[in-house]
Parts: sequence; structure tokens; C-alpha cells
Amino acid sequence: MAYDERLAKRIRGYFKRRKGVEEKRMFGGLCFMLNGHMCCGVEKDRLMVRVAPDRYEILLKKAHGGEMDFTGKPLKGFLFLCEAGYRTASGLAFWLDGAVECARSKLPKKKRVKRSIKVLK
Repeated sequence: MAYDERLAKRIRGYFKRRKGVEEKRMFGGLCFMLNGHMCCGVEKDRLMVRVAPDRYEILLKKAHGGEMDFTGKPLKGFLFLCEAGYRTASGLAFWLDGAVECARSKLPKKKRVKRSIKVLK
């Protein structure tokens, strides 16, 4: 199991009626993008959320959370949460609401246009 499919299903339910959301496989798990920006995701049994820079230190001190760290260097602006932090619907909504607010504060990314290279013969 690469990621908790039950948690992914709960997140899909949260985003069901929102526009601009897409899923991508990343970090050995699943990432939910909002307007081209990482918003939240699932890695093993942990919820990953994006948080506003001015709230990062405060939210880092909340129970059940920790720094998002893949390479030995924490990625500022992202937190990992264990199941106790998102077990209830209101707990999950608290974290996802904050992640959506953070992702929405950024300008939507433009889609990249793939260029084809002409080969001269």
C-alpha cells in the first residue's frame, strides 16, 4: 500500500464540488492540486497539508502534526498529520480548509504548452 485509500476517498469527497482540483501521484503517494498548486495529499497513512507561511509555526505546534521532511530538510509551508489529527470529519475539514485557503492565495498557474520540435530531413 503506497497510501491510505480511505483517506484519499475522504479528501475526494471534500473536493467533489470544487473546480480547479486535480490529483497527481507524487512522493510515493497522492497529491491534490488546486489551480496548479499543491494543496494537500496522502503519503502512507499521513495527511500532508499546505499551510500559510504566517501560520506555519503555530500549526506546527498543534498536536498530531509535524514537519514535512523527505530529504532530511523540512519543507516549510507543509505539514504531515497522523490519523488522530484528521480522524473526525471536522478535524479533516479544519486542515483541508486551511490548505485550500493557502493554495487559493496564490495566482493560478498557467498550463504549459508542449512544443513539438520539427526534425529537418
